[in-house]
Amino acid sequence: MGSMPQLSFHTPLGALTLSEEDGAIVALDWGFGRDQAQTGLLLRGRAQMQAYFDGELSTFDLPLAPAGSAYRQRVWAALRDIPYGQTASYAAIAARAGGSARSVGGANGANPIPIIIPCHRVVGSAGIGGYSGGDGVDTKIWLLGLERRAQSDRCGMGQGVMRLEGQ
Repeated sequence: MGSMPQLSFHTPLGALTLSEEDGAIVALDWGFGRDQAQTGLLLRGRAQMQAYFDGELSTFDLPLAPAGSAYRQRVWAALRDIPYGQTASYAAIAARAGGSARSVGGANGANPIPIIIPCHRVVGSAGIGGYSGGDGVDTKIWLLGLERRAQSDRCGMGQGVMRLEGQ
C-alpha cells in the first residue's frame, strides 16, 4: 500500500495537512506532512480552507471519506448539518444520530477531518466542551469566533470592511 497524497499549507492556526485517498479527502491533520503532492482535489481543498480562514467560505464542497464506524458516520453527517456560525449541543447531535452526549463527544474526538466536518460547532450544555485539534479549546474558540465575525461582516457591515483587530 502506497502513501496517500498529502498537501500541507500554512493557516492562522499553524500548518495543516490534507490527505486524499481514492478521490476523497480522508484526513485533515495539524502539522506539516512529510510527502507533498499537488493533486487537483488537494489544491481545491487548500483553496477552500484558505477561503474559509479568510471568512469568505461558509460551506465546504469537497468529497469526504472519513474512516469510522457506522455510528461515527451518522454523527459526522449531523455535524455537517450545523449551519456556519452556529452551534449545537452534544445532546442535540445525540438526538439526531443516536447514542448519548458522551458518545457524540467520542465521535467528535475521533473526527479525522476537523474544521471541514465542523466538530468545533458542538458545545456542552454547561460550557464550550472539549476540542482535540490544534491547541484544544483555544482553537475551538478561535474557529467559532472566526465564523461569527465573518457572518457579522456579511450581514451587518457589508463587503470591503477592513478588519483592524489583527485576527
